[in-house]
Amino acid sequence: MAEAAAHRSHPTPAMYWGIALFLGVVTAIEIAVPSISALDPIKVPLLWMLAAVKFFTVVGFFMHLRYEKRLYKTLFLFGVFGVFPLFIVVLLSMDAL
Repeated sequence: MAEAAAHRSHPTPAMYWGIALFLGVVTAIEIAVPSISALDPIKVPLLWMLAAVKFFTVVGFFMHLRYEKRLYKTLFLFGVFGVFPLFIVVLLSMDAL
């Protein structure tokens, strides 16, 4: 019962519109970044960071991961972060790196 009381309520339609606006702004920044020559040294890391922000926003709100049990979050994050070492191992086994 205590778990049900601690469970957060789902976003309202207004919150979804706010999230959509946030994602639109981040996308606009991603589109603008390549044309700003002052950002040349950090363009790629900046675009990766913006993509990660959008990814975790979508996963957290639209996939409702933010409202799930800790176990589900842990399993999801294990898969997300576990794929990178696996990707490197596969690339190394194919002499792609």
